[in-house]
Amino acid sequence: MGIERVTLPAGDYSLPGFEDRVSIERKELNDLIACLMNGHRARFERELTKLRFYELRAIVVEAALEDVSKGRYRSEMKPHAALQSIFAFQVRYGIPFIWAGNRAGAEYATYSLLEKYLGEIKKRFKTATEAQAACGRTSISDGDENAEILDRV
Repeated sequence: MGIERVTLPAGDYSLPGFEDRVSIERKELNDLIACLMNGHRARFERELTKLRFYELRAIVVEAALEDVSKGRYRSEMKPHAALQSIFAFQVRYGIPFIWAGNRAGAEYATYSLLEKYLGEIKKRFKTATEAQAACGRTSISDGDENAEILDRV
């Protein structure tokens, strides 16, 4: 999979042609914690609001959950407060946070998510194409509303 740098409506990574359906936001731990505080929090919540309607969406964190719980970041934010904010965001916006452990893990998770989504899209396209071809070979009465709908697909 090649990488093309473009501005996305939301997130950091997507697939060409699916920028409005697929978005992965990758966060380094200190950046994530900063997003939970003060003025950054409102901007982060606006980003999460955009992502909530995407078919595939995730926040991939370049750290382990344990790193947050042990306060292994540069901030005065208490670990419990950080975790409670993260869990609240997962529930409120329906966006999973994937704790990838480190940068390499985050790269792997991001690539894998996009690759799996692309595979699913290919399967859907194949199924739709086969169904459309089957409908073209099937005899349906002219008065049937479903036949008219299928003809327009």
